[in-house]
Amino acid sequence: MVIPLDGESLVGRSLRAAKTSELIAAHLRGKIVRGELVEGESLPSEQALLEQFDVSRPTLREAFRILEAESLIVIRRGARGARILAPDPAVAARYVGLLLQVTNTTMGDVYAARSVIEPAAAGRLATRRTEQDLAVLNRVVDDLEAAIEAGSPASDLAGWSRVTTEFHTLVLRRAGNNTLAIQSSVLDEVVSTHLAVALHRPANRTTTVREFRALVRSYRRLIELLEARDAEGAEQHWRAHMEAAGRSLLRDGMDSTTVLDLFA
Repeated sequence: MVIPLDGESLVGRSLRAAKTSELIAAHLRGKIVRGELVEGESLPSEQALLEQFDVSRPTLREAFRILEAESLIVIRRGARGARILAPDPAVAARYVGLLLQVTNTTMGDVYAARSVIEPAAAGRLATRRTEQDLAVLNRVVDDLEAAIEAGSPASDLAGWSRVTTEFHTLVLRRAGNNTLAIQSSVLDEVVSTHLAVALHRPANRTTTVREFRALVRSYRRLIELLEARDAEGAEQHWRAHMEAAGRSLLRDGMDSTTVLDLFA
């Protein structure tokens, strides 16, 4: 068997048959990550790949299954070859979610992690923010204020939660550090699921208009600190905000709720 890897070959190399499909998957994965194969593009036909890699059809299809499981390709019946998909953080989120479940990680632990990540991102954003960053954040807060005026937060807690989550996500994504943004994004599914449960508990269903307005004021205050490029102030304010939000959402023993409890 000969599998070309970026100008090299594996001629003469002894490989176990069980690893051949993984090697092919790694080769194709590398091309996707480097942008040599782009989203929407199709791989060569199965026959062409069989000839290129000099392997059996079952081996090639096993390589495809590996890449499909990673959501890097999609194969449709009757289609020629396989279509490339862009790497999706949601894939990592699913695996991280499973790890959090099997290790009995509590929601208190998850929120503690976010309380470390988000304030650091807010401080970083203050040093590099652009006018566009401020405009986007202000638009989200405008939407929240409009919801309060329309009287919809209490009747549509799920919708309110989606918009507030968007604000937090923007702070992370616009902080200019991909590692921070990706680490946080893999927790989004867990946090979103918890919010859906927590916000419908009796204690949170009675949230008053005054409390909704206080939340919006806290968002506006962060934007003011970002606009002033006050990194220390932004980080301190957002840490206090996250801690207060955590106390509210983790009341009545919810801090000891495990991630498994949410998905079971």
